[in-house]
Amino acid sequence: MPYKKVPKKKQPLWKDWDYKAQKKGVRNTVYSVNGDEYTGEWLDNKKHGKGTQRWKKTGAIYDGDWKCGKRNGFGTLSLPSAEGGFIRVYSGGWKNDKRHGYGTNFYSAEEYYEGEWYGDKRSGWGRMYFKDDSIYEGEWYNDQRSGQGMLRLADENRYEGSWKTDKKNGPGKFFYLDKGQVYEGVWVDDIPKCGTVVDFGREGAPDPTQYPIPEVTLYDPAGVLQEAENMFLQEQE
Repeated sequence: MPYKKVPKKKQPLWKDWDYKAQKKGVRNTVYSVNGDEYTGEWLDNKKHGKGTQRWKKTGAIYDGDWKCGKRNGFGTLSLPSAEGGFIRVYSGGWKNDKRHGYGTNFYSAEEYYEGEWYGDKRSGWGRMYFKDDSIYEGEWYNDQRSGQGMLRLADENRYEGSWKTDKKNGPGKFFYLDKGQVYEGVWVDDIPKCGTVVDFGREGAPDPTQYPIPEVTLYDPAGVLQEAENMFLQEQE
C-alpha cells in the first residue's frame, strides 16, 4: 500500500518573527524610549532574574533580582552623588517593586534604619539610628514606632516601654542613668502623665542629685497611682 506523506503545517511568518523578537534569557543593554536602560535576564518580554536598571530621569540604579518585570528578591538601590559616583540608599529585600522583608535604608549620612519592611514601610522589628546619636530599637508599624521598644539617647539615658503613632504612649520606664534615678509610669504622646520616681544606682551615677528622693507618705500610694494610671490607659484604648 503506497505511503501518503502529509505535508507539515507551517506557522505563519508573524509567529516566527514574534518568537525571535521576544526578549528572553540574558540580553545586553536594552534601551527604552524615555532613555531608561536595563541589562540582565528576561522572560516573556519581562525583566526576570538578575539585572541592572538605570532610570535616566533620576539617575537611580537598581541592581538585583527581578520577577515578572518587578523588583523581587534581594537588590540594592543607589542614587547619584553630587561629589560623583553613587550613594547607596537601600539594600535588602523587595517584593512587587517595594521594599519588603529585611533591609537597610540610608536617609542621610547620619541616619539609617535596619530591620523589617512591609509594602515599602518600616513594619516589624527594626533599629533606627538618628542624626542626634539616639537609637531606637523595637517594633514598628506603618513606618512609625509602635509596640514595645527602647530609645537610647546620646547621653545613655533611655526609655523602655510602649509606643504608638511614633510617640511614647502607655506604660514605660525612663532611666536617668546620669542621675541614678528611674521614672516608671504612664505616657501620653511623649508626655509622662503619672508615675513614680525612685533612686536607681544613685551611688554610681556620674551626676547624682544632691539628696535622695524622700519616702512617699500617702496612706495608699499604690492605690492612688493605679487609679490615675488606669484613667490614662483607658483614654488610649
